[in-house]
Amino acid sequence: MLVSLWAAPAQAEGAAEALRTDQGTLEWLPCEDIDPVGDEVLECAALTVPMAHTPGGDGDRALGDTVRIALSRVRATDRAEHTLLVNPGGPGSPGRLWASHTHARMPPELREVYDVVAFDPRGTGASTPSISCDPGHFAPVRPDTVPAGEEAEAALRARAEKHAAACAENTGPLLEHVRTEDTARDMDAVRAALGLERIDYLGYSYGSYLGTVYSALHPGRVRALVLDSAVDPDTPWYESNLRQSRALDRAARSFFAWTARHDGTYGLGATEEEVAKAYQDLRAELASEPIGSTVGPTELEGVAIVTAYSGQAWLSVADALSAWITRGDPAPLLALHEAYGEQPDTGTDNAYGGYLAVQCTDAPWPGGWDRWRADAEAVHDRAPFMGWHNIWYNAPCAFWQAQAGPWFQVGDGAGEHRAHTGDALIVHATGDGATPVEGALALRERLPGSVLVVEEGGRSHGVSLTGNTCVDAVVSAYLLEGRLPVRRGGEGADLSCEARPEPRPTDSQDAPGRMAENFGPLGAEHPEKSGVSG
Repeated sequence: MLVSLWAAPAQAEGAAEALRTDQGTLEWLPCEDIDPVGDEVLECAALTVPMAHTPGGDGDRALGDTVRIALSRVRATDRAEHTLLVNPGGPGSPGRLWASHTHARMPPELREVYDVVAFDPRGTGASTPSISCDPGHFAPVRPDTVPAGEEAEAALRARAEKHAAACAENTGPLLEHVRTEDTARDMDAVRAALGLERIDYLGYSYGSYLGTVYSALHPGRVRALVLDSAVDPDTPWYESNLRQSRALDRAARSFFAWTARHDGTYGLGATEEEVAKAYQDLRAELASEPIGSTVGPTELEGVAIVTAYSGQAWLSVADALSAWITRGDPAPLLALHEAYGEQPDTGTDNAYGGYLAVQCTDAPWPGGWDRWRADAEAVHDRAPFMGWHNIWYNAPCAFWQAQAGPWFQVGDGAGEHRAHTGDALIVHATGDGATPVEGALALRERLPGSVLVVEEGGRSHGVSLTGNTCVDAVVSAYLLEGRLPVRRGGEGADLSCEARPEPRPTDSQDAPGRMAENFGPLGAEHPEKSGVSG
């Protein structure tokens, strides 16, 4: 039984502290620009922090400048005992709506005692100044991500260089101060403004790395640390994205195999290989003749990638592919592009710019294009689903004008930052396509007080508080009582929870038009599409 796997309650620092009252100076008012997902009251506030927490490549230009961090809060339904700070990932994802999302997903016993606070990381969403690049970058139909030859590759490379220059020109000195470490220091300013000695933190995807960095910088400020769909803390973004492309491909093959098992419904092929060929044939067709002057091969990838983030997305994507390929009906595919695809608007531009601003400066990137090309060809050969797409999504980093710093490596080696030694809960689905499970195993090794709970066979990117009763029971017990499962010796997971059943075609028939939850644009946590970083 599950209870036999629990250790004695871990007395996280101050676990028995008295009920507290916020003593900060934040002015909380009803939110004017975002609505709650349910009937909860969503409040907003703003906090001013220094732009330059850390030295940047712009000399002293930003030393006197500040940024305003936009915050949101949903109060506990009873008397608040704790505050949960939430980050949905990205990087580049505005986060304020996640106070409402998270509160709504919590079981009643957590809602009673937890205030939930979320924020738009610096430069994103309603935080100012805002990162701005070129909204027209995503105007359809975009160039095919798989270059047909040297000329096409050169044009794509020039496009990436142009976008990097637009980000520098339209954003200014903020680009020098958007490293993960800067956002982690903003988080501690939020903690202080809330009048709290310590916070509880829930970070999904990239948010797991943000939480890892925060807990290393401020170990005494953490009461509970939940890191879901973990980014590998030992692998900087360039190599991480190459690994991710291979994981996305594995996830796509799972989707193709599932679609084949339901060939009677979708008619796309009776084997994984046949469905994959149907998809690739459609991709080639769209290169010659896009649907509605809107969906070409690159836009198709922006729709199809959601299958690597959520098993529930398989239904709507398979429906859309089947509708066009077998009946010539473009409406479902166009609707998915509208829901999931990158759009030529300021929101997508801000999220993509925010993604690049962090990724391009968190660690150095290869400067010579020969390295990029060689790696792109190799990963495309092994993982054609998103290999080249992921390369071009990150290619502006080859031309980024803000200075990159060293990777914030946690550990006990020379030049490394001492990792958080307190307790932590890592949660991961073994079939996650956006952040391979190997990253969760690596994070467990880096955090000596951590416990890893996996959803065995799970396909979702983001598991905590999403309906797996086994996982959610562990999360609730940890947040409420400081109890964690026993950390086993050696490597591997400490507790395995059975995955939820894979979707059935009848699910989409029971709920026509149902789509998977949309978290944002590619690279900025699309259910949680991440570019594709996680």
